[in-house]
Amino acid sequence: MLNIVFLDRASLPVAVRTPELPHHWQAFDATAPEQLLERAQEADVLISNKVVLDAASIAALPRLKHIAVAATGVNNIDLAAAQARGITVSHIRGYANSTVPEHALMLMLALMRNLPAYQRDLAQGLWQQSPYFCHFGAPVRDLHGRELLIIGGGSLGQGTARLARAFGMQVRFAARKGAQPQGEDYVGFEAGLRAADIVSLHCPLNADTRGLIGATELALMKPDAVLINTARGGLVDEVALLAALRAGRLAGAGFDVLHEEPPRQGNPLLEAGLANLIVTPHIGWASFEAMSGLAEQLIANIEAWAQGQPRNLVTPG
Repeated sequence: MLNIVFLDRASLPVAVRTPELPHHWQAFDATAPEQLLERAQEADVLISNKVVLDAASIAALPRLKHIAVAATGVNNIDLAAAQARGITVSHIRGYANSTVPEHALMLMLALMRNLPAYQRDLAQGLWQQSPYFCHFGAPVRDLHGRELLIIGGGSLGQGTARLARAFGMQVRFAARKGAQPQGEDYVGFEAGLRAADIVSLHCPLNADTRGLIGATELALMKPDAVLINTARGGLVDEVALLAALRAGRLAGAGFDVLHEEPPRQGNPLLEAGLANLIVTPHIGWASFEAMSGLAEQLIANIEAWAQGQPRNLVTPG
């Protein structure tokens, strides 16, 4: 009988069925680092959404055979350490192909049409004071005809591309830094940043992408461009981003992710008070439909592994 431990059950606020196989199930709403080893000591299978399983933790769990990540991103797992121990790691694929692109498009629309600035103006009574039937404030721009650069050509990037094309946008995908573009829709990384009206991030966070967008990359972008990040906070230098926004070197930014989550120590983006900066609390993935699909896939991954037919496995790289 398998011992299965869900380390952060409250991070998935939808129904989660238990696997259809002999097992003992234990779930904790959340697990602090100092609680991990005690709770996971007898586990054959660990389920983690965001609880960190580093090399030291993995080495201290002799019974552990499989880690089921309740998310697509696996930057909280030391994959090399797991592989060295023969521990398989599965993750979730394709569950957010509609919800994350919709969130990205929402941020694009709100920023291009300056929705936060107009909400601020209304709160200050500026429409009531207007000599016209409308209030002309911040510039309003269409998505139609704009060039969108997508960094990350996986299912979320492709889903965002489909929605953007429906709005009449010209979509390009960025090649990796330093690589030659391959394919008709791909452009060089730096050339793409220079040409884009909107840049949307949909790539994983790893050693190659950490700090992908910093002061140098922001300086390449048009001063009237918009940056969207629904991927991972560590992709962008938040201090450099804020400096660019305040200096007028970037027209707007929409972020669903931050470098540290939750931001218990505060974050400069949350404290900026800028009308051209929208921050949402990592909810782009969290529609009921998407979370329900994730929950089903999570358990199906465990069942497949237990039956000797593992799927959705992740390897170091």
